[in-house]
Amino acid sequence: MDNIRHYIYDVLVENGISEATAKYLNMLILLIGLLLIALIVDYITKRLLRKFSSSIAKRTKTDFDDILIKNKLPRNIAHIIPLMILIEFVPDVFADFDYVENIIEKTLKVIAILLTLRIVKSFLYSVRDYLKTLPRYKDKPLYSYIQVFMIFLWLLAIFSMFAIVTNITFWKFFTSLGAASAIILLVFRDSILGFVASIQVTVNDMVRIGDWITFEKYGADGDVIEITLATVKVQNWDKTITTIPTYALISDSFKNWRGMMNSGGRRIKRSVIIKTSTIKFLTDADIERFKKIELVSDYIGRASEEIKKHNTEEGVDKSVLINGRNLTNFGVFRKYLQTYMDNHSAINKNMTLMVRQLEPTPQGIPMEIYAFSSDIRWQNYEFIMGDIFDHVLASVKFFDLEIYELAVANSD
Repeated sequence: MDNIRHYIYDVLVENGISEATAKYLNMLILLIGLLLIALIVDYITKRLLRKFSSSIAKRTKTDFDDILIKNKLPRNIAHIIPLMILIEFVPDVFADFDYVENIIEKTLKVIAILLTLRIVKSFLYSVRDYLKTLPRYKDKPLYSYIQVFMIFLWLLAIFSMFAIVTNITFWKFFTSLGAASAIILLVFRDSILGFVASIQVTVNDMVRIGDWITFEKYGADGDVIEITLATVKVQNWDKTITTIPTYALISDSFKNWRGMMNSGGRRIKRSVIIKTSTIKFLTDADIERFKKIELVSDYIGRASEEIKKHNTEEGVDKSVLINGRNLTNFGVFRKYLQTYMDNHSAINKNMTLMVRQLEPTPQGIPMEIYAFSSDIRWQNYEFIMGDIFDHVLASVKFFDLEIYELAVANSD
């Protein structure tokens, strides 16, 4: 090998070239030759691996090998052989230049470490993309797990590269970092917090990809589209993207609507305010008139007979309407809404359903509908709720009631 290493040098010297110049020319020619060989081998290896992997991908039924090609794993692996050739023959090229040889060897070893990281990254990304095609892993923060693993690999790689550059053994270099631990903690503070938060979020199943969350502090209200070690990306309903620090999911309060989405019902909780002055006891004439309203006809018939029987047995003086038991237009209206909701086809009957009277306010008495729509899709939910309250608002006058409206003084 020594003869090959100095063959060009000997030829140049024999032809009258000075020894110093011959050394440089010898090194330059060998370097060019080595680089050409490495490039040719790289090209051939790349073509062979690409052809081989493509043929295998076509024959197999799984998509994993296609994903490996998409993430350039075969191409990255193809660089290994040329790099090994360079590392092997660089000492021969720079045999007469020890200082340069040392620098080039260290550089190639650093490149080898970076190439290894790139190969591992391509493989992990391929695993992530493949798992995302499986239903059970679609909502898992796979990217966050990969980031955690890559951080450890990068730390290991950085320590190894420094050890190579400084000619210090890996373990000696690693132990010497103890004094710099405070600086390392400061530099990687967000990553450490994100790492811990990511584990807690995953273990406690707080957030999944696809969950609808509301985080008022960060103005987020939409679907989670990505969970990484440092951030959680939320696509809001207006299609804007909000980025939230992962550790904020642990330190702050947010709302996850997954329970509602999984329950099969979306809550309707809205009220109308009835003017107190329009609430009254029902006279016999009123009762006969309200009996014509089909949804409460049977109820009014039963209730009025029961009340009349009770008042007769108790000898109640009904010349004054307030005496004894009575029906009110407000109570009949509440019963009407309850029956209306019970019969509504878009309401989930397996979940809480009630019409209730809330605490009186200076404006009047709120009549609230508390129910769950059977369709949780936002657009359909709004349509259902709008349809219900269109009916509520239109039906109030049939019970001699009025809805409170704020009177605005005329500036003229």
